[in-house]
Amino acid sequence: MERIVIHSDLNNFYASVEKKLRPELAGKPVAVCGNKEERHGIVLAKSEEAKKAGVKTGDTIWQAQKKCRDIVIVPTNFPLYMEYSRKVKAIYARYTDLIESYGIDECWLDLTRSTRVFPEFAEKYVISGGEKHFSDEYLKFMGDVIRNAVKSELGITVSCGVSFNKVFAKLGSDLKKPDGTTVISYLNGKSVVNGLPVEDLLFVGKATGGKLHAMGYNTIGQLAAADDGVIIKTFGKVGETLLKYARGLDEDEVKHMDEKREYKSIGNSCTYAEDITNPSRIERMLYVLAESVAARLRETDQGLADTVHLWVRFADLSDIAVQKKVRHTALCGEIARHAFALFQDCVNAPFAVRALGVTVSGFDNGSSQITFDESAGNYKKLEAVERCVDGIRKKHGYDKLQRGIVSEEPSQMKNDIKNSHLIKPANFEDREK
Repeated sequence: MERIVIHSDLNNFYASVEKKLRPELAGKPVAVCGNKEERHGIVLAKSEEAKKAGVKTGDTIWQAQKKCRDIVIVPTNFPLYMEYSRKVKAIYARYTDLIESYGIDECWLDLTRSTRVFPEFAEKYVISGGEKHFSDEYLKFMGDVIRNAVKSELGITVSCGVSFNKVFAKLGSDLKKPDGTTVISYLNGKSVVNGLPVEDLLFVGKATGGKLHAMGYNTIGQLAAADDGVIIKTFGKVGETLLKYARGLDEDEVKHMDEKREYKSIGNSCTYAEDITNPSRIERMLYVLAESVAARLRETDQGLADTVHLWVRFADLSDIAVQKKVRHTALCGEIARHAFALFQDCVNAPFAVRALGVTVSGFDNGSSQITFDESAGNYKKLEAVERCVDGIRKKHGYDKLQRGIVSEEPSQMKNDIKNSHLIKPANFEDREK
């Protein structure tokens, strides 16, 4: 059966929420930025007015102000954005329970089984080549219904791509911004897609795009017509996926809204307001990161992890990344100790650390048994304590309960990076590094 897949992308999401709740910002160029004093002072989202002035995501605050002298800088409010994200998904849930998030501001929806919940539409089907297909007009109508519901009820806009698979739906949502619907169907697919730059294809990042251009593949249509052997020889398994995506053969299903997402890794990182030169401070910062990683691991229900990764960026912007196998764990204390041991093994004094990252991987999905003898009982007790801490923080606030080692670092007492760092899923570009 022909599928109906929508990719929804909330336009300038953080900035749109801020403008919705602050009427005085209406018509003004706005940039939502990280904390300048903590060296997070970059543009995370910008309004249409700021975008037209040349402001880009990732610009520093001073760059944004140079491009747009009257720009209004607004600090982040991640709990507010999460609340609006949930409200948007509640609207989507009226039409389907097949809702797969792609970050805080994007979702795929499968509406194949949901046509009955939409108003009647005269030209729902057309016959082409002897086959029955949904009409482009009907597909656009479905996207428009969802767009208008979000706009009228929440006061923010969304762009929708409607297609027969997830990859082409994602392509469509990028083509009419803000507040537009683009249809890429069986009927018009090639005419819309083939001339688009190859970089527009999902998971084609800078490095992959550069290789494809060097090989003479500049458009999605050229990639779709490429010789399989040439692409697969150059890109391996990723090449097979790229060809499938370019040819519109993606059959990946949209996950149910309650389906557990599978993670390959869970991590967090932080850039600090000043360079860290003291090993004791490094240890304390690693505990802050490990707290967030362990809590996320427990929330995602992936079981225990058997690998700890450490990333360190120095003041000169050089960095290192190391990892080690460990016994299966989901405990903050164990993750932090392993991370600090990696640091001690790989970094010699004197040092000046600008940023740190801790990640865990190698999840057992609950299949491992903790059999380390006398430690087994103690592990269970420690895990129960950490889950209790999770509950207290969720109810009363992150800073209401802290480890003693973290309390020695006043600047980190309220640093709830678990809930303030919102990262999209990894792409092929990450895998190539």
